[in-house]
Amino acid sequence: METIETVQCLIIGSGPAGYTAAIYASRAGLKPVLYQGLQPGGQLTITTEVENYPGYPDGIQGPEMMVGFEKQAARMGADIRYGLATKVDFTGPIHKVQIDEDKWIAAHTVIISTGASAKWLGLESEQRLNGFGVSACAVCDGFFFKGKVVAIVGAGDTAAEEALYLSKICAQVHMIVRRGEMRASKVMQARVISTPNITIHWNSETEEILGDAKVEGVRLFNNKTSEKTEISVSAFFVAIGHSPNSAIFNDWITMDNTGYILTTPGTSRTNIPGVFAAGDVQDKTYRQAVTAAGSGCMAALDAERYLSALAVH
Repeated sequence: METIETVQCLIIGSGPAGYTAAIYASRAGLKPVLYQGLQPGGQLTITTEVENYPGYPDGIQGPEMMVGFEKQAARMGADIRYGLATKVDFTGPIHKVQIDEDKWIAAHTVIISTGASAKWLGLESEQRLNGFGVSACAVCDGFFFKGKVVAIVGAGDTAAEEALYLSKICAQVHMIVRRGEMRASKVMQARVISTPNITIHWNSETEEILGDAKVEGVRLFNNKTSEKTEISVSAFFVAIGHSPNSAIFNDWITMDNTGYILTTPGTSRTNIPGVFAAGDVQDKTYRQAVTAAGSGCMAALDAERYLSALAVH
């Protein structure tokens, strides 16, 4: 029979929440093992300038920031590994997590910090042209369309931020908004509306992204007038929100109706003793690097207290 590795603290995911949990858990002597998942560093690795994280007066690039988080966690003694959690078994007091559909790890405590991923519209053309002008990250891929005409779909703060970012490097930005209003904060809406090279298409839905080998245009459907319009664009950016990466925990962990893990208010505790959640997988409200890091700290402290109560060493 295969020998199962046993650890005191297993951290699943490697954004600000996971790395902060690893820093605190290491300092508490929990010898944490962290698996980085599909996107080492999380969503901040597809972000450019981070200006709102305390301690960086001149701002910092997202990927650079996450390299710093990882190095700090490693220096504290965290065992950081490549690998993806593919299955869990939370039946007993010792929690089992499968890595890469192969190896099982037994853990006295588990910190879930798997984050969230971009949502897509679900069009065939969107998937076919993904990487050929279709992108879910304007700040990653906008550079490739410098001076071109592009489109972005979405109506929240993220869509507004990305539209503004694109407006600085692209000739024109067509912003596609499904309703007659935006969900973005008033200050972000005002910025978008006052930017001369952003054209907002209200009450509009994307019917098709046009092009064979690359994005050449987009066909819009006006849900008020039933009119269809085709616009020539070189790129199509999707900014319609995120889904929490929580599917593998469905059978075990209590979640809300959109898949965000529910924790006991004021703590990182889930419904399973010894299993904690931190970062965007349990935060649909704030979704900031600094709040994710704070919740990672909470999860590590909660795990330490849980182990102390059990006298696990």
